[in-house]
Amino acid sequence: MWMVATFILTESTLWINYVENLEWNKAMKRYGMVIRVKPEKLDEYKRLHAAVWPGVLKQIKGSHIQNYSIYHKDGWLFSYFEYMGSNFEADMAAMAEDPETQRWWKLCNPCQEPLETRGKGEWWADMEEVFHCD
Repeated sequence: MWMVATFILTESTLWINYVENLEWNKAMKRYGMVIRVKPEKLDEYKRLHAAVWPGVLKQIKGSHIQNYSIYHKDGWLFSYFEYMGSNFEADMAAMAEDPETQRWWKLCNPCQEPLETRGKGEWWADMEEVFHCD
């Protein structure tokens, strides 16, 4: 996030020109998602995520996702991320169309077991935020 101000002084007027980082003005939305990890695949899942491919990381950031983490506890994976874009569905569709992300998911998806109660079209189940404190 940044802002640049340039000042131009003429004989009688001080002109101020602001250039703002557009990302700075976007509203952030927090997401929490959950899925099960197959016990026999946990080590493989951890190994994969110890070295996420650069192209996958680039696509995540290009889809306006930041501060992304995945946690594990007792067979559950919990993900948290902050979305900074203006069209979540379009950004997720672009991610799903990315060939390198598709190859990544082909490795990761067999490690996971989606919840039966997930929403239509979801792999990871979206969670309702019930509390937040900055």
